[in-house]
Amino acid sequence: MTQSKIRTKLRSKSDLHLARKIWHCTGIVGMVLLYNYFGTERSWWIILSLAAFFFPLDWLRQTRPKLNQATMKVFGPVMRQHEEKAFSGLSYLLLGGIILLAFFERHVIILSLLFLAIADPLASYFGIRFGRDRILGNKTLQGTLAAFFACSAIAGTYYYLNGIMTERLLIVAPISGVIGAATELIPIGKLDDNLTCPVLSALGLSALFYLYGGFV
Repeated sequence: MTQSKIRTKLRSKSDLHLARKIWHCTGIVGMVLLYNYFGTERSWWIILSLAAFFFPLDWLRQTRPKLNQATMKVFGPVMRQHEEKAFSGLSYLLLGGIILLAFFERHVIILSLLFLAIADPLASYFGIRFGRDRILGNKTLQGTLAAFFACSAIAGTYYYLNGIMTERLLIVAPISGVIGAATELIPIGKLDDNLTCPVLSALGLSALFYLYGGFV
């Protein structure tokens, strides 16, 4: 199979690309389950080991067409056009996971990953299907609102089930929604949102936990 034929199968960011969204969601939820089962230190080493495999692969395939072609055959159904000759979203996700586990508190880590797993693909879906009002680059009001409501629901449910800031639930849940929606909306240079979204969410949620007593 030629490289041009492989390229035609890759999707752009403007495509719904449901296979990628399912892969994205299940993979990140898997990271959450891994973290809950193994704890911070062991999970960090597991993710670091995965990164030690995928980072060199992503780098080498950019200059080795045969390796890139083999990689596309395996991961092509869940990759996008811009990742064909660049670092993939998986590498950025693993880097984001390493940073989260190294610097942030347990509940912040889990919420940041859940925001990325659920709210990010929902924002993309609603933005592509129903987006009418562009507010920043290719981001739409409809997609951003989807992210806000998803993050608010995720955070509110999580706080309630874990007894965190429950007396301020009607305040901290929507603020968490704003944090999640803002990190999905605002680009940071050319960095992939699989890195920027969870790290920025973790920073915002850490500030929220500090201000409203979530770390008690």
